[in-house]
Amino acid sequence: MTSADADLDVVIVGAGAAGLATAIFAKRADPAARISILDGARQPGAKILVSGGSRCNVTNTVVTEADFNSGSLAIVRRVLRALPVGATIGFFAGLGVTLREEPNGKLFPESGRSRDVLAALLAELSRVGARLRANTRVLDLARTPDAFVVTTSAGEIRARAVVLATGGLSLPKTGSDGWGYEVARRFGHRIVPTTPALVPLVLDATRPTSIHQSLSGVSHPAELDVLVDGAAIARVPGALLWTHFGLSGPAALDASRHWLRATLEGRNVEVRASVCPGRSFAVVDRRWTDLARARPRASPTTIASEWVPASVAAAMIAALDLPDAPTLATLSRDDRRRIVHALTAWPLAVTGSRGYAFAEVTAGGVPLDEIRPATMESRLVPGLYFVGEILDVDGRLGGFNFQWAWASARVAAEALAARRGGDPRGKPGPNSSPRAIGAS
Repeated sequence: MTSADADLDVVIVGAGAAGLATAIFAKRADPAARISILDGARQPGAKILVSGGSRCNVTNTVVTEADFNSGSLAIVRRVLRALPVGATIGFFAGLGVTLREEPNGKLFPESGRSRDVLAALLAELSRVGARLRANTRVLDLARTPDAFVVTTSAGEIRARAVVLATGGLSLPKTGSDGWGYEVARRFGHRIVPTTPALVPLVLDATRPTSIHQSLSGVSHPAELDVLVDGAAIARVPGALLWTHFGLSGPAALDASRHWLRATLEGRNVEVRASVCPGRSFAVVDRRWTDLARARPRASPTTIASEWVPASVAAAMIAALDLPDAPTLATLSRDDRRRIVHALTAWPLAVTGSRGYAFAEVTAGGVPLDEIRPATMESRLVPGLYFVGEILDVDGRLGGFNFQWAWASARVAAEALAARRGGDPRGKPGPNSSPRAIGAS
């Protein structure tokens, strides 16, 4: 490592979405800044490559703080405003990646290939002159009065500022190991306890209502209610996918963080599924009463199939252990109401999740009240910045977590440029030469 390589303005740890974007935005705002991005993997951006079924859900047409979970949604709102969705679309268009809208506002690259997103980011990183040091693991981080000392597998680096873009614990095969949390703790930061999020749920196969094993591979619209200590805290609509181990699909993934967080806190959690999304018990019960008059000879399974696939209807009705071969005409009021309860509030015996290995994101992390929302800089350690998943912010499925990565990167990058006297709008400032670097 040369002396120039070992004395930098900014070191970014982690070459995922947030880290790459921070480096690009920072060099655009301050071309003279000496910036390196370090990553322990030989090939950076592994999580980008596997995201969205290897298609990369870059963002969503509408993103607000309501799409996220965090200890401070007001700060999430402020950070998101720094990079509106339109600006994200424009940024990627400038890189040659046109985005195409799919159902629920999801925006994917028109090519349908996540590798095109990563390739475009890496090409722009090279064009702006930020240096990527792959296969360079950060072993330690310390602070002196005028700089940070970054100890790596390739040697020691001094930097005026450090950005932690290390992600969380999700998808460890991509290199996420929680190292950034340990560094944050060492510098005095609290860590909101972490759990997997956007992760499939495991069901207890011994319960009478556990019908998942016979329905593996079946998907349908649903709505999941998460109740904590008897009170509903979340209602999550979306497709539900039954699997051999339990539940997957957008509804289950979005509900998972609520179950896991409440369980971590030692609270009583229930999850119930409605296969009649948007319809109340009273509305569905009235429909069944009307059908009993119109189609008295129809079986409950046939009628239930109006709401769910026939296999799901048959499994639900069988689990209720109704009288043999009833028709709507012979069905008692109590049994009809049992069926309606099943369709609108089917109990799901959740026992856990598939863990970080299958989680798309981590819930928990560095609390937002310990960073400056205008800069993403630590309130405790001047010159230390946090972006992306390492923070206590997790979005629902649909491109929201990537938008958080891009937006938080933009905020940090502009702050880094301003720190050295660069222009956040993209022009170097009058004090942006390497000689004019101030002490941290």
